[in-house]
Amino acid sequence: MAAPYTDLTTPHWDVIVIGGGNAALCAAIEAAEASATVLLLEGAPKVYRGGNSRHTRNFRCMHKGPLSKLTDSYSADEYFDDLIRVTAGNTDEALARMTINESESCLPWMEEHGVRFQPSLSGTLSLSRTNAFFLGGGKALVNAYYNTAEDLGITVVYEAQVSHLTIDNNTFKSVDVCIGTQSLSIHGATVVLASGGFQADVDWLARAWGPAAKNFLIRGTPYNKGVVLKNMLDQGANSVGDPTQCHAVAIDGRAPKFDGGIVTRLDCVPFSVVVNTSGQRFYDEGEDVWPKRYAIWGRLVAAQQDQISYAIIDSKSIDLFMPSVFPPLMADSIDGLAQQLGIGGTALSRTIDAFNASCPSGDFHPTELDGLATQGLDINKTNWARPINQPPYYGYPLRPGVTFTYLGLQVDKNARVSASNGPYNNIWAAGEIMAGSILGQGYLAGFGMTIGTVFGRKAGIQAARYAA
Repeated sequence: MAAPYTDLTTPHWDVIVIGGGNAALCAAIEAAEASATVLLLEGAPKVYRGGNSRHTRNFRCMHKGPLSKLTDSYSADEYFDDLIRVTAGNTDEALARMTINESESCLPWMEEHGVRFQPSLSGTLSLSRTNAFFLGGGKALVNAYYNTAEDLGITVVYEAQVSHLTIDNNTFKSVDVCIGTQSLSIHGATVVLASGGFQADVDWLARAWGPAAKNFLIRGTPYNKGVVLKNMLDQGANSVGDPTQCHAVAIDGRAPKFDGGIVTRLDCVPFSVVVNTSGQRFYDEGEDVWPKRYAIWGRLVAAQQDQISYAIIDSKSIDLFMPSVFPPLMADSIDGLAQQLGIGGTALSRTIDAFNASCPSGDFHPTELDGLATQGLDINKTNWARPINQPPYYGYPLRPGVTFTYLGLQVDKNARVSASNGPYNNIWAAGEIMAGSILGQGYLAGFGMTIGTVFGRKAGIQAARYAA
């Protein structure tokens, strides 16, 4: 932006969008296309713009027939049934069904605004029917939207750290923001909150989870510290969701503390035996297809000693999944692998021997439920149970990787935020900051982008309409 930051206080903006990821950009674009003057405040530097959206890969979409790169059909009822299974019914059904129904129109809208798609990726995320994959990943999607924002004349400011919203009589008045060394109060007719969850504030995580959270890794941006969320809750906004619920997957234990992204996720679990530091299995690795179960493994690993576990596979399975950016540990024997992983004694060998002895004969099908189940174990593996007996053997360390938290702001079907004394007149929310309205627990691959797109668009349309 050519103008000095102090000029931001001169105009009275129609719509101020706080955040810089998918939901924020969808809101800003819709508002600008409705002729609103739009200011977007992104907390990250330009090179890291886009929040968690830049680490995404796909968008889950209902469709009645082939659509863009999506094959066959994916009905609203099937979509909702998938969501109910992963959330165990912990969702707002009205909002969930609305999100699902509106996802179909979002995909062509995304294409109209520069997003390109590619056929479904291979490996354990075989989702050609249900999920549209971004060509170039989430970073390409984010860049496409920022290009569109520039074309529309949206003013974007980076490294804009919002600290407080001034609200009077349930009406937003202004936002306090620090940009570089300048502290500004910027007035607007409306505001859209799309600044994510609180997962990057590890102290807040620890208050919710206990000291174990100090061992969690944060897969996404380090800028989502929940400052805006906390400020709204402190001012009486209604909350939804449990602070201990989150999108948490098992990622490579060697990943950095923050911003490791999608390349640190491990998709080998269905073909593995997963053990804790004592060399003991603790859950069914083959319970269901991976897109419906990958998001439970962060919590499972979090419950183990020192919040670490290990996935063990052999050479038969090493090429069946998309690997981590880090190479696996490797040994010619199970005992040798146990030494590298730090599992003492012969516990791992005993576990693997018992597992191998319980495996059935039958046909192995890596991309679908094949019913190959162990028999007689305390915890049986119900699909893809093949003996781990073909060296070399491989091991990956697993730690909980938190993507985003589910504690958020309560919204209605138009993305308007509610307070204890009624709805706010001119405050809307979209994306991770309100996803707990629909995701009470669990996760469905690609659904976070669906929530962000649907509610981002709604928020932008409604904010521009109010400002006009």
